[in-house]
Amino acid sequence: MIFDNALKQLEKAGKLIRIDKEFLERLKKPNRILEANIKINNKTFKCYRIQHNNLLGPYKGGIRFHENVDLDEIKSLAFWMTFKCAVSNLPLGGAKGGVNCNPKKLNEKEIEEISREYVRKFVDYIGPEKDMPAPDVNTNSKIMDIMTDEYEKLTNDKRKAAFTGKSLENNGSEGRDTATAQGGIFILEEKFQDLRTIAIQGFGNAGKMAADLLKNQFKIIAVSDSKGGIYNKNGLDIDEVIEIKDTTNSIINYNAEKITNDKLLELDCDILIPAALENSITDKNADKIKAKLILELANGPTTPEADEILFKKNIKLIPDILANSGGVTVSYFEYLQNLNNEHWSLEKVNEKLKENIIKSYNNAEKIAKKYKCDLRTACYIKALERLKNA
Repeated sequence: MIFDNALKQLEKAGKLIRIDKEFLERLKKPNRILEANIKINNKTFKCYRIQHNNLLGPYKGGIRFHENVDLDEIKSLAFWMTFKCAVSNLPLGGAKGGVNCNPKKLNEKEIEEISREYVRKFVDYIGPEKDMPAPDVNTNSKIMDIMTDEYEKLTNDKRKAAFTGKSLENNGSEGRDTATAQGGIFILEEKFQDLRTIAIQGFGNAGKMAADLLKNQFKIIAVSDSKGGIYNKNGLDIDEVIEIKDTTNSIINYNAEKITNDKLLELDCDILIPAALENSITDKNADKIKAKLILELANGPTTPEADEILFKKNIKLIPDILANSGGVTVSYFEYLQNLNNEHWSLEKVNEKLKENIIKSYNNAEKIAKKYKCDLRTACYIKALERLKNA
């Protein structure tokens, strides 16, 4: 289902620029599908690494630990990574990985063993010239450090460039932990300063970081996590919300009106930020959305049918393959720093990130105007042209 949506978005862009059908068919299929079973303490976990396309460079993409991980989801995410890298002018291809597990039901030792075993299963396909994984849902710098350590033991490659999103102590990059949110926020700050109120669906890594980065310039009136949402039309105290999330594991313990995740999407606000999982905005609720602008920090939060409805309603949508590309952009910067044995300042990282994402946004706007299409289609057109030229 998710992968079907991704293919619909590709075909829509391909039709507009009359791209060669044979080439389009090639782009629909992953180059390589890797699957394995990880066995820990009499439990078996299915794991995947999908390498979608490497026309532009080595494969790049995160590894998620989540109980909903399956082949369809990882194929879709790998596909989107190809286009995310292409639209951001990065010399990288697209890949994604995942383990079907619930980290909340695993102890630290089990998580470490799964992380090491994942590398053992796929080590022949990973490396600075092949495929560089990174963190994703429920994975972090600590897990990347473990995977880097295992990779070094198996290959004796000490360059630290096989994985990105590592801790600073382990040759990670400044700004990597904030990059997924920061890239999208640079677009808001540069292009949409007249918009003020924000609702954020999802308070994981990207959603929480976005709230923290936006709290002084915009009024955040609602946020939510998997347990529900909170709303205050006068604005939430984001520092307090973050503290409550960190100490109680949910934002619903904050003193504000309780709302559902669905209701949050329909609030009267200027900017809506979907930062949870896929398919949050569909043909069932798109018509109820009142926001003037949608910034997709989640991957695949909007279905193709919902895209059509939002475009007709004149609601501008900055798509995931552009809006959350800050993560892979700074991952690329980390990779360069590792290969060249350098360490850039946070100021340099953010300066280069801002320059790259604003340029990509401006290009998408020009294409959208030329073809009278939405920004998602414009981003796919830009990516298709770059892939075709490669």
